[in-house]
Amino acid sequence: MISKVSQPRLKGFRFPRSVISHAVWAYRRFALSLRDVEDLLAERGVIVSYESIRVWCQRFGVQVAARIRRDRPAPTYKWHLDEVVILIRGQKHWLWRAVDANGDVLEILVQGRRNAHAAKRCLRKLVRRWGALRVIVTDKLRSYGVAVRDLCPSVEHRSHKGLNNRSEASHRHTRRREKITGRFKSSRQAQQFLSVHDQTATFSVRNAIASPQYPIATPGLMRSACGTTMLLK
Repeated sequence: MISKVSQPRLKGFRFPRSVISHAVWAYRRFALSLRDVEDLLAERGVIVSYESIRVWCQRFGVQVAARIRRDRPAPTYKWHLDEVVILIRGQKHWLWRAVDANGDVLEILVQGRRNAHAAKRCLRKLVRRWGALRVIVTDKLRSYGVAVRDLCPSVEHRSHKGLNNRSEASHRHTRRREKITGRFKSSRQAQQFLSVHDQTATFSVRNAIASPQYPIATPGLMRSACGTTMLLK
């Protein structure tokens, strides 16, 4: 619901903060295209082009993801890593994703290779951001074993396809969004888009109820994360 409370407008933007935050929330939280969001706003009496919505999402989406990542609780001791192929301009790229035991996305990384070097780069980025871990679960790709031995030799490594369903299930949001957008145009665009999308797509009421660190526990959960007071400053 778009807030009707009078708020100062953003410099350089014609529409009020409540309209912009609602558009960003709808596009990032649900599997909607830009034109779908345009229609939703039009149904509420707000006439705005999908290109304007694109600009809003590109500018404020990163702030949404950063706010969610900052306010959520620390990740669990067990991490799940998996990789999935995505096509970019007809060439194979690999999307490396790490989630914790609760399904919260810790990191995503788009790379052109599926080898030990790529696995080390992904794991190194994870450890740098989130610190040490105790258990890491992967599939039977041998590159994970090399990365764990070199970077985290004291970590327990469980390599079994049946144990990694948590990470494999997290790819569904990417496949759904990839179908709507008509595939990604470049690895950089995929990295930027999915870094925001993965934080918002799995953000649910369960996250807020599970931890008092979340400032919101209402039906407007995601909207508060990208709301007028938290996002559009």
